[in-house]
Amino acid sequence: MAAHLARLSPSEIALRFARGDRYLRDAGVFYRKYDTSGPAERDWPLSHVPVLIADAEWQQITDGLKQRADLLERVVADIYGENRLVADGFLPASLIAQNPGWLRPLVGVEPPGGHFLNFVAFEIGRGPDGKWWVLGDRTEAPSGSGFALENRTATSRIFPNFFARSDVRRLAGFFRAFQQAMEPQRGEDGQKGRIAILTPGPMNDAYFEHTFIARHLGLLLTEGEDLTVRKGRVLVRTVDGLHPVSVLWRRLDAVTCDPIELASASQIGTPGLVDAVRQGGVRMVNALGTGILETRALLSFLPKISRAWTGGPLALPNIATWWCGQPRERDHVLANRERMMIGSAYATRLPFDAGDGTSIGGGMDTGALARRFASEGRDLVGQEAVTLSTTPVWSDGGLVARPMVLRVFLARTRDGWQAMPGGYARIGSGADTAAIAMQQGGMVADVWVMGAAGRAGGQITAAPSLLTEAHPQEAEALPSRSADNLFWLGRYLERAEGNMRLFRAYHDRRGGGLSSDQPLMRAVQGLIAPGSGEATVMPRQLARSFDDPLEAALTCGSRVRDRFSVDGMMALQDLVAAARKMSATPIPPDDIPRKVSVLLRKITGFSGLVHENMYRSTGWRFLSLGLSLERAANMCTLLAELARDDAPDGALDLLLELGDSAMAHRTRYAGAATPTSVSDLMALDDSNPRAVLYHLSRAKAHIDHLPGSSEHGRLAPMARLGLQIHTRLAVETPDTLTPAKLTGLRLGLWRLSDLISTTYLH
Repeated sequence: MAAHLARLSPSEIALRFARGDRYLRDAGVFYRKYDTSGPAERDWPLSHVPVLIADAEWQQITDGLKQRADLLERVVADIYGENRLVADGFLPASLIAQNPGWLRPLVGVEPPGGHFLNFVAFEIGRGPDGKWWVLGDRTEAPSGSGFALENRTATSRIFPNFFARSDVRRLAGFFRAFQQAMEPQRGEDGQKGRIAILTPGPMNDAYFEHTFIARHLGLLLTEGEDLTVRKGRVLVRTVDGLHPVSVLWRRLDAVTCDPIELASASQIGTPGLVDAVRQGGVRMVNALGTGILETRALLSFLPKISRAWTGGPLALPNIATWWCGQPRERDHVLANRERMMIGSAYATRLPFDAGDGTSIGGGMDTGALARRFASEGRDLVGQEAVTLSTTPVWSDGGLVARPMVLRVFLARTRDGWQAMPGGYARIGSGADTAAIAMQQGGMVADVWVMGAAGRAGGQITAAPSLLTEAHPQEAEALPSRSADNLFWLGRYLERAEGNMRLFRAYHDRRGGGLSSDQPLMRAVQGLIAPGSGEATVMPRQLARSFDDPLEAALTCGSRVRDRFSVDGMMALQDLVAAARKMSATPIPPDDIPRKVSVLLRKITGFSGLVHENMYRSTGWRFLSLGLSLERAANMCTLLAELARDDAPDGALDLLLELGDSAMAHRTRYAGAATPTSVSDLMALDDSNPRAVLYHLSRAKAHIDHLPGSSEHGRLAPMARLGLQIHTRLAVETPDTLTPAKLTGLRLGLWRLSDLISTTYLH
């Protein structure tokens, strides 16, 4: 790798690194920074040079971690079962009973499937002598595995030739094997159920990863509000009713999962979920309560437990830790370790874990801190200082050494524990800093496990027979929440487009010499900002008429990332970014129409991309339905205001422009536009994609295909109302279609929208 970098010029290295960063931005990979300064979503901090580990060394690491995973499985089973570890003196009772990670309602509950742990991660560090240490166990809801795949894609684009020639172990088989291991657990009680990922939602810092894995593996992405518990079964609310869920891959802390039996203040959980687990109605990955294994104090007891249960030491040892269970012992231990720090972040010298983020520096007395902890009824867990070894990082035109921590993922498969062959490294941003965590300025890197010589391509890690199996899935299950976001995504985008066209037309006419007090200009202002007088409507307010809907559309799109392709999300983000830039940059009035035209091309490109490439699923129907209802209602408003007999001069030409139908009008009608010809083309022409009747026909067709549109051979209320509105317009002629009738149609469309929401989206 060093030789490869040496052959590249500085400009070529910069170009390659920029290529990887651009891929991550385009794919929407980011992390959420929890502070109040700057944007919440930050660029993914990729360290472009991968961490390289030989296959033989990796094998030793993973063998030790598999042993550790089995030991942790036995420990957590005992904690929630016979509790012999406490009874026999291997664990202090206070460490369990006073631990917030210990969930009393789960005591005595055996997890369906027989295992508490199915997907785990371990933080490991290497000392200067090359010895690897376990720094921490991740058993609650370990994150990073999806990001590891994106890191790999970006890094392989940075070093395409080197990667192709090298024997780097591939990652994809790890996920396939784990997914297929979950399959037999469905329907073990005779009922078919789905595999779903349970996410805290878009505000979580790992939400991108949750959506990525759901899309990558074809799993159902759910939030707590999507689920309900009935008779001990977990069901997901979909537009087609309730569907059973057999396996939940949990990506939120267990204590927030059930506001009835666990944290009552939780707003992201599902009431009754603990009872469903108790009755064997759902299998959790990992089981509720396994977060207790992340307690740092357990590290001090695992070596002794390992010797007692396995007859030998841990193959991959912990960092040295101790449990200061008595205040006098605590003072004695800490007094001899004044060089230590208190804190929870990794540093080049690994710290104490005080449990509250307290740090000791300078002349602070550790013994005094221990006495303070004792007076507060808290215990202190200490650990030996360990110096982390480093990995090369590219900085200022050369390689520099930075401290490194690896996160290694293990999944329980049909053949036992399987390790992801590579994964996720966290790297400090400086040689002498504790900033390894991204929230503190740290970076991440891909990990390349270099296979043994002669194994071309770094063999896929799952058995070939597993990788070629394909299991047909049940009919699409679209959660009501997802349908709601797709429906409003369509509506917001169409609302933004309509207001963009009005905004462009307004400034185009201002540039042509029309003053803002002209009747036509006042009419346009009234359409953009209803209820506002000319004196109060400023260009910035007019621009908000499409800025706000675009921001709302991006929010909706972000909540259904698993339903969109990467290209679709990229197009939506690009559109919103362009609108933000336009709003933040002073633009000469004469240049505004051209700038808005760019946004219109982007929004049209997004719509075309989605509608040409999106599978014709129920989700696509809700997206299209929202767009059609919004466009039809908007056109009813425009026709009622601009096609009246007493409309201002130029109103009919403006209406054709807003409906992008001026050319169609010239083709169909000779002479100037009249209220009759415009109403015929823009309201009643079923072949014009801007006409009201066209979208009523399309909306009616979508509704007819939705679940429950007919009941026992009769139309459901929603389908009946859609047919009535369509028929009401279809029997009109251009001469009989009055503004009052158009206003009535618009009100009918809003009633239809409300009925769709009541039927499917709540």
